[in-house]
Amino acid sequence: MKRVYKMDEDMGRLLLYSQKRIADEVQRLAGEISASYAGEDLLLVVVLKGAFFFAADLARQIRLPLAIDFIELSSYNGTESSGSVTITKDLETSIAGRHVLVVEDIIDTGLTLAFLLDRLRERSPKSLRVCTLIDKQERRRVEVAADYVGIACEGGFLVGYGLDLDEKLRELPEIYEFI
Repeated sequence: MKRVYKMDEDMGRLLLYSQKRIADEVQRLAGEISASYAGEDLLLVVVLKGAFFFAADLARQIRLPLAIDFIELSSYNGTESSGSVTITKDLETSIAGRHVLVVEDIIDTGLTLAFLLDRLRERSPKSLRVCTLIDKQERRRVEVAADYVGIACEGGFLVGYGLDLDEKLRELPEIYEFI
């Protein structure tokens, strides 16, 4: 599939994914999740801060009873992963015996997600799956896979729609490659 880029001269960004493309992916994912968990209650575990925008749009389209909780992890310094992951805000809800869907904005090196899944498995959920908007495999350092993937991305440092550079540019409604 050929990418279409638009140059944003002022910001040094290339447009990768438009609002429409993102909305289409969110709608598709919500349909898949609703079908997979039909007749079940679901707990969305949203990874802050990046997945906040994606999770809000996704939750509004999932056609199931659901609850939402948030967890915050830290592993990035600027554009590079530090390789060390810490929980900076833990869940407030018990996940024991519940169907849990981790909602991530992006899977990059896989270190953060692998760390999180290990910690969540220790809490005995009934099921544990992952939904990510962006799956970027070029820098993957540990084997992790999402059960629901919006966009498989070849590479680049991405900003917008929750993705940030040092806490900036999350608010952009599209996803850009920062250049």
